[in-house]
Amino acid sequence: MSTSQASPSQTAQEKASASTAQPEQLVLVIDFGAQYAQLIARRVRELRVYSEIVSHKITAAEIAAKKPTALILSGGPKSVNAEGAPSLDPAIFDLGIPTLGICYGAQLLAQQLPGGVVGRDDSGEYGRSEMSRIEGTHSTLLPDHIPDEQTVWMSHFDAITTAPDGFVATATSAGSPVAVFENHETKVFGVQYHPEVGHTPHGQAVLQQFLHNEAGCAGDWTMGSIIEASVEAIQEQIGDGRAICALSGGVDSAVAAAMVHRAIGDRLTCIYVDTGLMRLNESDQIVETFERNQGIKLIHVSAGERYFEKLAGVTEPETKRKIIGEQFIRIFEEFARSLDDEEFLVQGTLYPDVIESGTGDAAKIKSHHNVGGLPDDLKFDLVEPLRNLFKDEVRKVGSELGLPDEIVLRQPFPGPGLGVRIIGEVTPDKVEVLQLADAIVRQEIAAAGLEQELWQAFAVLPDIRTVGVMGDERTYAYPIIIRAVTSDDAMTADWARLPYDLLERLSNRIINEVDGVNRVAYDITSKPPGTIEWE
Repeated sequence: MSTSQASPSQTAQEKASASTAQPEQLVLVIDFGAQYAQLIARRVRELRVYSEIVSHKITAAEIAAKKPTALILSGGPKSVNAEGAPSLDPAIFDLGIPTLGICYGAQLLAQQLPGGVVGRDDSGEYGRSEMSRIEGTHSTLLPDHIPDEQTVWMSHFDAITTAPDGFVATATSAGSPVAVFENHETKVFGVQYHPEVGHTPHGQAVLQQFLHNEAGCAGDWTMGSIIEASVEAIQEQIGDGRAICALSGGVDSAVAAAMVHRAIGDRLTCIYVDTGLMRLNESDQIVETFERNQGIKLIHVSAGERYFEKLAGVTEPETKRKIIGEQFIRIFEEFARSLDDEEFLVQGTLYPDVIESGTGDAAKIKSHHNVGGLPDDLKFDLVEPLRNLFKDEVRKVGSELGLPDEIVLRQPFPGPGLGVRIIGEVTPDKVEVLQLADAIVRQEIAAAGLEQELWQAFAVLPDIRTVGVMGDERTYAYPIIIRAVTSDDAMTADWARLPYDLLERLSNRIINEVDGVNRVAYDITSKPPGTIEWE
């Protein structure tokens, strides 16, 4: 096989970045360990402005090199008055970049700029609060069309008591003497509340005012522009070379494959390893979509027997995961080596895979391989066209690329497939039972119009049997557990309050239509304390 060697100074992540495209206008979200840093970045992108999250340890020189249009300083869990609290390179303020500080970010501006004072409030201010414009002041940050009195979401103990020199306080609340402060000349602003959360009704209008009106962001970052720029970047990276993609059938790898196919056409080959652990008819759908409808060269490897042989007698969840992942690697390796000229490996890595969420060190790159961790002797340059995108953005790009809703709107599905939704040993018979039950769950959820309201809805087959009565006869069969959750990002999840009549239909259909099942239960555990998947 022809391989491409990286220079010692060029990491895999740096090579992968060549396949991503950064728009001309960039907003940097500087992370101080906030739980909302990703949410801020998403809200910026909703305003059609490209954003990236970086660590608060970034230097002024590093920021200048990125040439951002604006900076947003996130909130954070620390007190700015505490010893060792995160701070910012003071030279950043000399760059003349429009800046918005949020919560901790606003307090940091007040503390690090001359004349500002951050004091300690007696009780803090948490949750919904009423904020008022300060009479006699003019605000360019708070749009004229939003009310003078508005509800905002606060979460702070310290409070800004004096705005920095040259700044004007334009809003106040019961626990925040300086809830908003502004310097119209330098275009630096601070807000004590959280405009990025849904609990602040006019928050997005304030972000729009800052980005579009104060920072001069054009708001022209669209799905079409993403595709156009990414295709050009892929073509530049791959040149006349060839690429392979480990296709799982999930949203991420599917959209990555479609993007690269648009860029290099039949010089892309996808390898789909059918583990025998997919959902009902899913493998046929994947082959139909990519080989026949999209015209992508696809190697379909039917490997179910091999997986079941390796999983025989195995019950420990982590061992199952390792076996399934190891088998994928070995099979992918076998078929990848059968190709002669492929130099590039396409992966569906997303932006949340790249940043370390909630650590305050977003600039650090995770060690991450969507395909499960490739062996060291497979030396490809990585092509990761989605590494700057969030999941919802990937779905929109997929639709723009012409992928069907069955792929683009597909709910998250674990890499090990049904292997981690079957508790205990995985056998062909158990897989068949779970496939049929899971298909009923998905059919009824879709028929009820709830598919896009739920993060995930699926069936689980536990390693127990229960006594039942069917047709005057005693049965001893499997129960099926239904799991349905709502979530924004899978970091937390709440169990879905499905209608009783829907639960009744699910129970009746599963028991009547799936041999070997005599009981249905519904999991009402949120995350935390539980997880979304059972294993």
